[in-house]
Amino acid sequence: MDSEHWRAVITAAQAGDRRALDELVAGWLPLVYNIVGRALNGHADVDDVVQETMLRAVGNLGSLRDPDSFRSWLVAIAMRQIRDRARRKTPDRLEEAPASDFADLTVLRLQLEGQRREVAEAVRWLDDEDRQLLSLWWLEVAGELTRRELAAAVGITRQHAAVRVQRMKERLETSRGIVRALDGACPGLRELTGRWDGRPDSVWRKRLARHIRGCGYCGGTRETVVPAERLLVGIALVPLPVGFTLSLAFGGKTAVAATSAGWSAKLLGALTKPAVAVTAGATIVAGGAYVVTQPPDAPPPRAAIAPTATATSEPPRTSAPPALTPRSSPSATKKTDPYGTVVDAVDRAPDPDTPPAALPRRPESGITSTGGPKAVMQHRGDRVTLTGRGYVLVRWQISPGSRPGALVMPSWTGLEGRLFHVASGGSRRMDDPLPGAPNGYATGMGGPGIGYAVLPPGTQQMWQNEYFYLDGTVTLTQNERGCDYGLIVFPTDRDAVVEDIGQGPPQGAIRYGLVRDTGTDSAPVPQYVTRQTPADPATVPQRSRV
Repeated sequence: MDSEHWRAVITAAQAGDRRALDELVAGWLPLVYNIVGRALNGHADVDDVVQETMLRAVGNLGSLRDPDSFRSWLVAIAMRQIRDRARRKTPDRLEEAPASDFADLTVLRLQLEGQRREVAEAVRWLDDEDRQLLSLWWLEVAGELTRRELAAAVGITRQHAAVRVQRMKERLETSRGIVRALDGACPGLRELTGRWDGRPDSVWRKRLARHIRGCGYCGGTRETVVPAERLLVGIALVPLPVGFTLSLAFGGKTAVAATSAGWSAKLLGALTKPAVAVTAGATIVAGGAYVVTQPPDAPPPRAAIAPTATATSEPPRTSAPPALTPRSSPSATKKTDPYGTVVDAVDRAPDPDTPPAALPRRPESGITSTGGPKAVMQHRGDRVTLTGRGYVLVRWQISPGSRPGALVMPSWTGLEGRLFHVASGGSRRMDDPLPGAPNGYATGMGGPGIGYAVLPPGTQQMWQNEYFYLDGTVTLTQNERGCDYGLIVFPTDRDAVVEDIGQGPPQGAIRYGLVRDTGTDSAPVPQYVTRQTPADPATVPQRSRV
């Protein structure tokens, strides 16, 4: 949450700006709704807990000293309200069924199928504590939260969070097996469940798990089981249901009670001022009430499609890539960019013994970098501005062992002049096998023992070293939000590029490099590049025709 835009919005809302407050609530309400909805699995209390979370966030907004910590602060408030609700539950309310099962809502609204549907439905079988943790981990894998924010929200260290998450994932995998088995036709399982009332709980989870472990029919896998974190990558937030209302006027309190609860006079004035506006698919009406206005017959929004079960199983290095769904609509080269095209095809890994083509010569006067000769970018928001005419090396360091999941790509912004993708080197692609790889790695993108780094659909697979040619100025930003990764940026020259890509198998490397520069104005440009300077560089669209 280091966006300059949100920092400005939060600061303005703290000063009593009504529009900023409207934007803040509308922008972060879906995140809170997904955390609470999944933690409580759609229980009738979801609306109340969401309401109380946003009420407390608005009421205490003035106490937030660092706008950059708003997201972790808001998530922590939501988790406190969830735990408070659990402590308030009476024996009578323990048996209440969900008002609208959040697993079903997730499947229907995001149109999940196959193993993704299986993961969503498996959530029903988790205990309350695991479901609360999963509500955060799900968003971490999807790139909406960081591990640091997850740990802070639960109130534990990152090391303890890693242990808790691993145990929760084990129970989630057990629950996935139960969902899979219940969809089958095992006679023994039908007999066992004859006494079951159909409501998932921990007792029946253990009974069914014991049956599955000892049953050749239920325990046999008829397809590759993809790790949950790889299935959740790219799944969008569940949209707010039509008719969902959030009243922030006083939350049922009088003005005196609201004032005594710590609400500032400016915020009270802003909240009680009659106003009507439409933002983020919701109508903001007099008194600060948010009502989702999407018509009931409107089609559900489609989630970003992550790799399918077939695509996410690790293919052989030279296998053809699966067909992938684009994140953005096709776009031809625009007149404002009278050169080059994007890297617009997910290529096959070349034969390891294929030498690279000749690298065209381009004028070099040298590149200056605000990060010096070696800019190390390890955290979201780190950036470096490059100026001049010459070559730049961007070296990838991906760490799924630290945190696997969705890899939010870096982006090039504020481009003035020209930028080409000229070559790929480092003797390996990041998805190449790593012989004798330690600690659960199978490739540079991870492995079954630690989880995988997963690219957005249609994104070109990176090599260890990616080379670019710049004639002008541009800023490169590290947009880490899901999987942990780092970039090292070096100004370099053509001779160094040629030497790198020419280090092939005879020198013990995995493969030769690739030349992508055509020598003309049709040379490819990066997929995530813009001449604009957006407030959040992570929003730069993937300009790919895949």
